[in-house]
Amino acid sequence: MKNLLFPALALIAVLSASGADNSPALVPAPQYLVCDSGSGFDLCDASRIAVPSGDRVLMQTAEYMARELSQENKLTLKPAKSSVGELLLAKDPSLGDEAYRLRIASEGIRIEGGSPAGVFYGFQTLRQLLAQYGTTLPLMRIEDAPAFAYRGAMLDCCRHFFTVEEVKAFLDLLALHKINRFHWHLTDDQGWRIEIRRYPELMKIGSVRSETVLGHNTSACDGVPYGGYYTQAEIREVVAYASSRFIEVIPEIEMPGHASAALATYPWLGCTGSGYKVQTRWGVFPEVFCAGKESTFEFLQQVLAEVIELFPSKYIHLGGDECPKTSWKECPSCQQRIRDEHLKNENELQSYFVLRMERWLNEHGRNMIGWDEILEGGISKSATIMSWRGSSGGIAAARAGNKVIMTPNTHCYLDYYQTSDPQRLEPWGIGGYLPLSKTYSLDPYDRLTEDERSYILGVQGNIWTEYIVSLAHVQHMALPRLAALSEIGWTCERRDLEDFRRRMEVLRTLYDRKGWRYAPYFFDGTDAPKP
Repeated sequence: MKNLLFPALALIAVLSASGADNSPALVPAPQYLVCDSGSGFDLCDASRIAVPSGDRVLMQTAEYMARELSQENKLTLKPAKSSVGELLLAKDPSLGDEAYRLRIASEGIRIEGGSPAGVFYGFQTLRQLLAQYGTTLPLMRIEDAPAFAYRGAMLDCCRHFFTVEEVKAFLDLLALHKINRFHWHLTDDQGWRIEIRRYPELMKIGSVRSETVLGHNTSACDGVPYGGYYTQAEIREVVAYASSRFIEVIPEIEMPGHASAALATYPWLGCTGSGYKVQTRWGVFPEVFCAGKESTFEFLQQVLAEVIELFPSKYIHLGGDECPKTSWKECPSCQQRIRDEHLKNENELQSYFVLRMERWLNEHGRNMIGWDEILEGGISKSATIMSWRGSSGGIAAARAGNKVIMTPNTHCYLDYYQTSDPQRLEPWGIGGYLPLSKTYSLDPYDRLTEDERSYILGVQGNIWTEYIVSLAHVQHMALPRLAALSEIGWTCERRDLEDFRRRMEVLRTLYDRKGWRYAPYFFDGTDAPKP
């Protein structure tokens, strides 16, 4: 097939129908791909990575490429500031920031991006082509850009703690899949994981629970203290590492619920002022930040002041989910706040709480993301909703004119089991059944009009870690379902599951080369329900 420009999925269908089993197998599928005739191009140790402009960020990307090519393909390529080279990297301002153009011609490979991020994504595509074809590459041209600006993944480091090196390994996994947001869950009932210098007791007390429950919330615990937190230097290290892979790190500081670790450290933050502990079991607990005390807001503002110094991200996630109102109903200070602010009930008190913290963030140049519970009681037009209890919250928010990130538990909760027979086939998960085929069926625009669709920023996969204690287990739960979300975030068009299965075999080769653990069920067909 020569000099024909096709939508990539249509091209793949044509090649498959004609019996071309070795057609390009890329995940996510690029927007456009054309195959040219010719004998191909050999990438070898004598090849050079050239950066004509000498752009600092492009040079860093070239160095990253050289490391990956060495590890995955045993190639030794050296980057250089030059206009001549077999692997040429360049910026083209006519392209969108994350768009890229990849051309493999007889004289070499050229990757152009609207920014260094676009070049980086072009290289992720090249990695897959090398995994499929080896170092002798067929001639082709690809023009590509993502459908959504926000393509995210969340890792919970509160229930179980992951080292800096493990977090970096998770970021490497995201980079291959062209994920550009890392949502880092850092505070919860079972542990406070971020150093706040103004409040050092958070690290001494809030970061450690006395023991951990055994099994699925049984009456037994292991009796072993469990803790860990990230110093501010370590957080800066992770943020820089992510940035070099064009991933923005969005921290989550939970409020007003999921506050046990903070309350155990500073009991005056709660309504009763005593009786708190870092939780040893999983679930939702009635102990929440007191909404009636000014000292609560002073504390949280001081915490966020340090957070925004550490994270340059546009967004800060404030949680807002699963906040029981029992203590507020019984708290004189909270009831006085309701009267003073002319609020109708405790739902509106939560809205007051969230709006007040959002205003503080806005005054300091940041925007807020919150889980869909913040819709209850009313929200500002500037709040971004992360829809997790299905898609209904996101749909309501988009119809109201709020920006939305779709992460419904029905499709995007990667801590759910991947087979209908988990006891036989899988390591522990929190429950639920979410095969890759279900994840792949997500429609972020479901039931939205053309105008309402403009409020959908993108999609995200979430990994909660109540029952996930190791990086290998994280990888198993993420892969290959994260690849499905990657394709949704990049293409957002009607998708062919069987063709996706074919293309995933190449990505599976890369998983093997990297030594990443993944769930094999999708590849052998056992992700389908039993009849």
